[in-house]
Amino acid sequence: MSPRKARKSPDEMTFLEHLEDLRKRIFYSFMAIISGVIPCWVFSRQLFAILARPVTQYLPEGTRLAFTTLTAPFMLYLKVSFLAALFLTSPFVFYQLWLFVSPGLYQKEKRYVIPFVFFTSFFFIIGALFGYFIVFPWACRFFLTLGRDFTPVITVDQYFSFALKVLLGIALVFELPTIVYFLSKLGLITSRWMIKNFQYAVLAAFVIAAVITPTPDMITQTIVAVPMIALYGISILITLVVGRNRKRKKREEERAGSPDDLAG
Repeated sequence: MSPRKARKSPDEMTFLEHLEDLRKRIFYSFMAIISGVIPCWVFSRQLFAILARPVTQYLPEGTRLAFTTLTAPFMLYLKVSFLAALFLTSPFVFYQLWLFVSPGLYQKEKRYVIPFVFFTSFFFIIGALFGYFIVFPWACRFFLTLGRDFTPVITVDQYFSFALKVLLGIALVFELPTIVYFLSKLGLITSRWMIKNFQYAVLAAFVIAAVITPTPDMITQTIVAVPMIALYGISILITLVVGRNRKRKKREEERAGSPDDLAG
């Protein structure tokens, strides 16, 4: 058998080859999620019961979520299975993302694949848990308290769309430290640049919080914005450490190269 063909570097790949590689990574990720849907479907009822707890705990006694079309329950459990499968297979999905961007990295940077997959998956899940345990119950209580003079008729479709927006939105926002780490490793951003733009980051945090959170009150938006600002602060520390390590390695390389320069 002929040896396996090495992957080309980004400079050697054509635009169509980039698209083909992207298509391959998306296909593998999709197949992984599909494979995760099957076991998640078995527990879809239990999973939705967990997902619905932030709102069902505040509903009046005897009130349940409703559906308006015959196929709504089936589609709901299918969507819940997909959402659960996404979190279940997130390490593999982030690994495929790494495989797509890794050809553009130096050889010594490619060894960070395990930390990349671990921390992207970790912050993705932590963000979803933060949304589920903190933001979601607060938002549900706010809306139901506001409408306590009326009889709530909440459909499962509306609620799932509501949950999907909050959980995935916050989960993606929590990826900020990992993204910043790799951008700083590539030398695209520095701690000085992040500190200089801190005020804009605070503004962006509240704008994003207003988009993600379903409630118009400042309290709920602040609950989301404050962790985002804290993540930005953590990201500044990350860029400081990365920048110092880069400078230290550069000095070591200059020292190592100085005898040769003198000999020449």
